[in-house]
Amino acid sequence: MSEFVTFSRNVFLPVTNVCRNRCGYCGFRREPGDPDAQLMCVEDIISVLVKGKEAGCTEALFTFGEYADEVLEYKEWLADLGYSTTMEYLVELCNIAIGIGLLPHTNAGALTRSELEILKPLNASMGLMLETTANLAAHRDCPGKEPELRLKTIRAAGELRIPFTTGILVGIGESVDDRIHSLQSIAAVHEEYGHIQEVIIQNFTPKPNTPMADHVPPTREEMMQAVRLARKILSPDVAVQVAPNLIDPYILIKCGVSDLGGISPTTIDWINPEAEWPGVSELQKMVRGIPLRERLPIYPQYVQKKWYSENLKELIKSLSDKKGYRKTLSV
Repeated sequence: MSEFVTFSRNVFLPVTNVCRNRCGYCGFRREPGDPDAQLMCVEDIISVLVKGKEAGCTEALFTFGEYADEVLEYKEWLADLGYSTTMEYLVELCNIAIGIGLLPHTNAGALTRSELEILKPLNASMGLMLETTANLAAHRDCPGKEPELRLKTIRAAGELRIPFTTGILVGIGESVDDRIHSLQSIAAVHEEYGHIQEVIIQNFTPKPNTPMADHVPPTREEMMQAVRLARKILSPDVAVQVAPNLIDPYILIKCGVSDLGGISPTTIDWINPEAEWPGVSELQKMVRGIPLRERLPIYPQYVQKKWYSENLKELIKSLSDKKGYRKTLSV
């Protein structure tokens, strides 16, 4: 078990929930005609960023539906904002976040190497859930969930030396052998490039009005087994993470979890809006006395190795201590 458990403070920005994929478990995706389909405007994003900075956050988590640009109505929304592509808009948003004092972390789906090259100078880290290497019914009609496509993005991030977050989704119809193969695939990529900073072991939670609304979520025992497998298969320098708003983390820390991800004092979990983030004091109670240590969206070892651009140098220096963790807050 780790001497301490890490976490970060972020603001969660669901820039758009329009997506080309139709995952059987997803409650986030919307069609352009849905009343709550959205593309956040610059003014609203700035408001969220400023509140997050004032609340002590270090990370701006930009989340998107995948390749919404393929949807005509969405392209019209972008044009109304003055942008021709999501990538163009995202570059602007990352620059705004940096100017306000937050480190961007982008999760925009399966990106190409050229797209990653554009975003690398503006992101402290990036992410893409592998979810599984199995071909499942849950991913039918989901062109972006083809396993090799996602692994290609993860490999390209390694080639570009981008500190990276990935993970598996437990309980969507995959077998234990599928979980092992998925974790082995992640481990192999990290062995080659050394860029995987954390692997999330995320438990499926059923969402109303989705095809998998009645699907049984994984048991605590299944999650314990998945965490043990991850800790055994992955390199020791890769953190194993669970979401403390989705599952009690204490027993999983005893199984090998060393990180509790990003929690937000100002925004909800837009992927799991029913699950409230714990505050830092509540998080401390949840881990039952195990010390907590705050980090940035870029992990300490990559801060020390300077796996970041000149654009982020001064901001990272101002936020990190000598070991690469978050400087102690005075608030």
